[in-house]
Amino acid sequence: MSTTQSERLRGLLEPLVAARDLDLEEIEVTPAGKRRVLRIVVDSDEGVQLDECAELSREASQVLDDSDAMGGAPYTLEVTSPGADRPLTELRHYRRATGRLIKAQLREGGEVVARITAVDDAGLDLEVPGVKGRKPTARRVAFDDIAKARVELEFSRKPEKTDKRDAQQDEKIDENKEEA
Repeated sequence: MSTTQSERLRGLLEPLVAARDLDLEEIEVTPAGKRRVLRIVVDSDEGVQLDECAELSREASQVLDDSDAMGGAPYTLEVTSPGADRPLTELRHYRRATGRLIKAQLREGGEVVARITAVDDAGLDLEVPGVKGRKPTARRVAFDDIAKARVELEFSRKPEKTDKRDAQQDEKIDENKEEA
């Protein structure tokens, strides 16, 4: 996509996205046979609901149809939120990933897999999981030291206990499993 087209699309779409208190993360035009696909990626601190994407898609479609930003060739419009494993590139991405496990490639070589516990303008506070029963350790990583990072998907993470009642209920469930 040319810079001029990208700037025109951003100029048309950013006000629509901002009006919904969303962040315009990416605009991408890719060929798909005789058509093109215009993908608009949006996000927010609270996440993005499917209904918001649908409403934004209708509004964006109308604005694009009223302009010549996409030219005369046919295209398909997609409005979506970023995938769970998208790269973390902005401060807001790291803030939104607080509490999540990430994998970061370090500029000096090596990588770290750890949970984000806090984020500030300079970097991340991480909790590096302990190995073989050892306790987790705290680590500070500056943004300047990170070459690239992304959230690691976790399928078996147990939710943290919110109160005694949850913990007691889980113990009862475990006891019932053992009895069965």
